[in-house]
Amino acid sequence: MDKPLSNRAIEDQRLLKLIKEFYVASGATYGSPWIHRDMREAGEACSVHRVARIMRENKLRAQIGYKRRYIKGGKTGSIAANHLDRNFNPTVPNKFWVSDITYVRTYEGFLYVATVLDLFSRRIVGWSMDKTMDRHLVIKALLMAVWKRQPKESVLVHSDQGSQYGSADYLAFMRDNNLEPSMSRRGNCHDNAVAESFFATFKKRVTQRKIYTTREEAKGAIFNFIEMFYNPIKRHSHTGGVSPVKFEQDYFSRLESV
Repeated sequence: MDKPLSNRAIEDQRLLKLIKEFYVASGATYGSPWIHRDMREAGEACSVHRVARIMRENKLRAQIGYKRRYIKGGKTGSIAANHLDRNFNPTVPNKFWVSDITYVRTYEGFLYVATVLDLFSRRIVGWSMDKTMDRHLVIKALLMAVWKRQPKESVLVHSDQGSQYGSADYLAFMRDNNLEPSMSRRGNCHDNAVAESFFATFKKRVTQRKIYTTREEAKGAIFNFIEMFYNPIKRHSHTGGVSPVKFEQDYFSRLESV
């Protein structure tokens, strides 16, 4: 005859169900500290140590980001120097943006994705998707950022030394919209570490071990990731454990109260 479960074991099973819901919702990217914050906001009073123990016992682990080889130093870009210089923590929005490109596999071929991220809040402020990785891809992402943010002063826009970011059309768009280019040193991905970090999360949630049937299917998944999860929900250490949208809302609320 099976021994009846203790009250603590019964409570652990109840908490495990909630933990799994938050874990799946994060795309398996949250460890116990962020899961605990979600639990607390849902009205649960359990400790972070209990959440960690339950996750450990049930083999629920946050996926670790991928590693990329890099070279210390590297040549400065011929288009622009590394003006950002790894200053990843501006104190106001629309001061430093970073841009990068990745791809998603589909059975119709690759779908390329360009993003623009505001370092202040880690919010994706511009993005575009296309079947070709050319200058238009990055210009459209930057156009969305300019349209959505309407910056009143010059913005530093950092990228790698990809040919798209050095094209005449891209640089003309930058000049016309009061944007200043900055580029990572060649071979040094840590100069654009925050964009790298975003795409590590993107790949874990959107593309890992998955090939989409069509580009349209992939576009839907990418839209949902950026606009339904990453911007409004994804917690960041940089923002004190709140989402990019919440971080900006709190910032502007403080300005209005002064």
